[in-house]
Amino acid sequence: MRQQIQRGIRAALGLLLLLSVSSCGFTFSPEELYSLPQLPAEYTELNNCLNQVLESGAEYAAPVSGSNIQPVQLEDLDGDGAQEAVAFFRNSAEEKPLKIYIFTPRNDTYEQAAVIEGTGTSIYSIAYEDLDQDGQKELLVGWRVNTDMQALSVYSLRSGQPEELIQGTSYVRYAVNDLNQDGLWELVVFRADEENNGIADYYCWQEGELQLRTSARITSTMAELSQQGKVRSGVLQDGIPALFVTGVEESAWMATDILAVRNEELVNILLSDVTGVSSEVAPFCALYPEDINSDGITEVPHPESIPSWGNVGEEICRRIDWYAYASDGTKTLALSTYHNVEDGWYLRLPDSWRDQILITRTAGTEESAVTFSIRGSDTEPPQDFLRILKLTGSNREVQATRGGRIILRRQPEIIYVAELLDANSSWEYGLTEDEVREAFNLITTEWTAGES
Repeated sequence: MRQQIQRGIRAALGLLLLLSVSSCGFTFSPEELYSLPQLPAEYTELNNCLNQVLESGAEYAAPVSGSNIQPVQLEDLDGDGAQEAVAFFRNSAEEKPLKIYIFTPRNDTYEQAAVIEGTGTSIYSIAYEDLDQDGQKELLVGWRVNTDMQALSVYSLRSGQPEELIQGTSYVRYAVNDLNQDGLWELVVFRADEENNGIADYYCWQEGELQLRTSARITSTMAELSQQGKVRSGVLQDGIPALFVTGVEESAWMATDILAVRNEELVNILLSDVTGVSSEVAPFCALYPEDINSDGITEVPHPESIPSWGNVGEEICRRIDWYAYASDGTKTLALSTYHNVEDGWYLRLPDSWRDQILITRTAGTEESAVTFSIRGSDTEPPQDFLRILKLTGSNREVQATRGGRIILRRQPEIIYVAELLDANSSWEYGLTEDEVREAFNLITTEWTAGES
C-alpha cells in the first residue's frame, strides 16, 4: 500500500509539473506545492490510468533529449481540439521494456488508446508532426539503442493503432521540412555509412507512404554534427526551401552544407565534385546560418580575419561576412557584421568600412570595450572613431551618461553604450548617433533542451 501511495504521489507531481509548464491555464501557489498534490477533477481518471501502469512494475522513463522531455505530455494528436496524454515508461521485466502509452479523453475521463513498445536503453526523443497534412500528427520517436547508436521510428495513429511508417533507422539528427514544396512534410535523416561518411537520407510521400527516395553526402562526420553542429531549416535566394547543415571539427573549423531538392532528388549544392567536401569551410565562430538581416533569406556566416596594426599576422578579431546562396550554389554577400559573442552584441558594418577599419577589445571587471579604428598606413597609427561598451558595475547608470555617451540598450544588470570618438566627425564614413543605434543588435540565445 505504501508503494502505491508513493507511486500516486509521483504521478500527481509529474502531472502538476506538466500542467504548470503547459498552456492549460492552471496555476499553483508555493503553498500548494508543499501540500499533498491534488489533481484537477478532470485528470483524476488519467492519474488512475498512470497508477495502473506503475503498479504493473513500470517506472517513468521520460525522453532524455529534444524539446519534449516531460514524463507525461499533453498533445492534440487527432486535431479534434482535445489533448491526448502521452506517457513514457520502462518495464525492465518485459521483452520490449520501453513503453509509450497514449490515453484519449472521452466523456470527462481518459481511456488507454494505444501503446508503442521499443527496445534499448532509453527513449531518446519524441516529436509530434502532421507529416501528411491529414489533421493527425505522427509520432517521431528516437530510441537510444546503446551508448553509440540511436534509431528513429515514425508512427501513424490514423487507424487507431500505431502503424510504423519508418522502422528503426539509425540516425544522429533528423529534420522535417517541405523541401519539394508539395504541401506535405518530408523527413531527412542524418546517419553514417559503412565508411563513416556523413549521409542524409531523404524520405518523401509516395503513394500515401513515407518512403526513402534518395540520399546525399554531407561533409561532416556524425561526431562533428552531434556535438556543436546544427541542422537548420531555411530559404535560399531564389525562394527554395533548404536545410543548412553545419558540423564542427574540434571547436576549430566548421563546414556548412546546404541540402535542397532538385528534380525530385536531394542534392548538396555546396559539395565539390573534386574535393568531396563543402565549399563553405571556415574557422568556427559559434555562429550558424540564420536570416541575419530579416529579408526572408537564410545567410551563412563566414569569418574573415582582421589583423592588428603594426603586428603582421596577429589577429585581434574577425569580421563576419554573411552570404546568401542560390539553388545553383552561387553566393552573394548580404552584409558584414562584427559579432562580440563574449559581450552578447553585434554591429552591422557599413560596406564602406570594408578593409578600412581595425577592431580591438579590452575587458575589465565592470566594463568591456570594443574600439573601432580607421586603419592607418604602414607608418601611421590607426585613429579611433567609435567605441561600444558593456557596463556591469554598480555605478553603471552614472557611467552610462558620462561624457555624452549614447545609450544603446538597457538590461536588468547591463547597460550598452556607445561613444563617437574624435576621428568620427572628420572621417567620410563616420556614423551619426541614429546610425549607431540602428546598426547595434543584441545576440539572442537559442535555447533548446537538446537535439532530436
